[in-house]
Amino acid sequence: MPKLLDQINKPSDLKHLATTQLQDLADEVRHFIIHTVSKTGGHLASNLGVVELTIALHYCLNSPRDKIIFDVGHQSYTHKLLTGRKGAFSTLRQLDGLAGFPRREESPHDPFNTGHASTSISAALGMAVSRDLKGEDHVVTAVIGDGALSGGMAFEALNHAGHLKNNLLVILNSNEMSISPSVGAMAAYLNRLITMPIYNRLREDAQELLSRIPYLGHQIAALAKRVEDGMKNLVVPGGLFQELGFRYFGPIDGHNLPLLIETLGRIKELKGPIFLHVVTRKGKGYRPAEENPTYFHGSSPFEIKTGQPLDNGKKVTYTKVFAENLVELAKQDRRIVAISAAMAEGTGLNLFNQRFPDRFFDVGISESHAVTLAAGMAAEGLRPVVAVYSTFLQRGYDQICHDVCLPDFPVIFALDRAGLVGEDGPTHQGIYDIAYLRHLPNIILAVPRDGFELRLMLEAAITWDHPVAIRYPRGKIPAEATRVRPAIEPGQAEVLCEGDDGVIFALGNMVPNALEVSRILSEENISVGVVNARFVKPLDKELILKMGQKKRPIITLEDHTLTGGFGSAVLEALAEAGVAAGVKRLGLPDKFIEHGDVESLHRRYGLDTEGILKEVREVLSQKVAVHGLKLEIGN
Repeated sequence: MPKLLDQINKPSDLKHLATTQLQDLADEVRHFIIHTVSKTGGHLASNLGVVELTIALHYCLNSPRDKIIFDVGHQSYTHKLLTGRKGAFSTLRQLDGLAGFPRREESPHDPFNTGHASTSISAALGMAVSRDLKGEDHVVTAVIGDGALSGGMAFEALNHAGHLKNNLLVILNSNEMSISPSVGAMAAYLNRLITMPIYNRLREDAQELLSRIPYLGHQIAALAKRVEDGMKNLVVPGGLFQELGFRYFGPIDGHNLPLLIETLGRIKELKGPIFLHVVTRKGKGYRPAEENPTYFHGSSPFEIKTGQPLDNGKKVTYTKVFAENLVELAKQDRRIVAISAAMAEGTGLNLFNQRFPDRFFDVGISESHAVTLAAGMAAEGLRPVVAVYSTFLQRGYDQICHDVCLPDFPVIFALDRAGLVGEDGPTHQGIYDIAYLRHLPNIILAVPRDGFELRLMLEAAITWDHPVAIRYPRGKIPAEATRVRPAIEPGQAEVLCEGDDGVIFALGNMVPNALEVSRILSEENISVGVVNARFVKPLDKELILKMGQKKRPIITLEDHTLTGGFGSAVLEALAEAGVAAGVKRLGLPDKFIEHGDVESLHRRYGLDTEGILKEVREVLSQKVAVHGLKLEIGN
């Protein structure tokens, strides 16, 4: 007997199945996702939680004519399987394979690219407005989780949608989780709603009772509305969504397919903004993911039977070094407080929370608020540490500029996942932070080359009376050489080896590659020095100018976009001083970098040892006398 999933090549194929077959299909989809993600890694728990909801959406709607926008997008695997991509699903998150998030370039069923939270309602409202201006008639749906609903942008969109009154369906998926458990007043509010399913039953009973009263016409309609509003305010705390202009339905069981299909079939025809609240369980159907949804939010490959990671989880990471050292520093300095934007486990701050719960603050998916909260703390003498992924700090740029750097407050930003992150793709690559931070006055931008240097920088940053950003990559730290613990000063680079033929100024995780290139070339009697730059701002201008004046090629090396990056800063310093030097910048091109493992991406963009060797050899082989500043943009 053929599997049901084999029969589904497009959403309309669902309509050929009996509704009694849909739960069997859901079970097949779960098995398929678990089997694939166990090999590729990925966002497992969130995807297992929305299998029935996604099936119901595609059963009731007509994609791609009807638009479905998944907020963040890390719950889109079932959607991909139902929209013709199951044959390529084994390539999920692999180089040149399927993206882990919705991508317009990948399928007409993906109407909007997602990857960051709280954007779906704004995008969906924009599409609904466009639909109505063009005189079209289709359903536009935003699917957003309770974690993403903590973001201010979601409320801006809800407020505007309630004002405009366009036909729009917003589905809130409550599972009490984003990546970490959802926090804050909104999470508590939604949890109260979940415990009050009595509301819609009372509403229906009231409508039925009123409908039996004859001959009242408009009076009965007005009375019904008053009864509905009064009942909602009585039973539902605050009636928040009603007050924002939405008609609220729910909460309903997000794993009950017949109920989902019946409800969606009815409300998709209603006019105006509609809010459907469903309740799901993250990791549904796979016990390890149900028991540990935080780990299985974004897991590495694992053994299906036990749920244990194939790499045994024993590697020492930058995140672990940061987290453990921050706890040690906080034992000695009570001014230190830690702030997370719904990423306590991902950034390692769960360790700080366990040790100092009264000094730990998780603000939910609210990076802008996190930054200004830290500024307020710093204004009153605390030493706040905001640990956040590089790509997510982009959302707090205005606050970094005006609320932290302008008043010169000593806020420390621990930028995890800086540089290429890999399989999560362009929305998560942390390759823009140097460009958007280094032009801000007062900030210190430090980049450690290993865990030893990360410890030194964090310890020093606590003592500096300026904003500090320390960027470090995802993953395992390189081998650390035993060395002394010098005092580290802002703008102080480190010469690792001298070279007569040229010098590489390497940044952060590119230092080991630079050292290996220097070693290989030394065996060919080519002498290339290596400088561990350590700081992008302030630069070690004295050393840069000294090297530039020696009339030997300078190569800059960074895991960051070349546009506005470290290499650009070196060029600016040389130009400002009027020093003529040949400069070759190695880094990432001016494009959004696709998904794939970091090793493969480094190889593709020439940032592995072989790629760097090729570029350095080319620079050295030219042996052209430089008259003025020479700029060659690599890659």
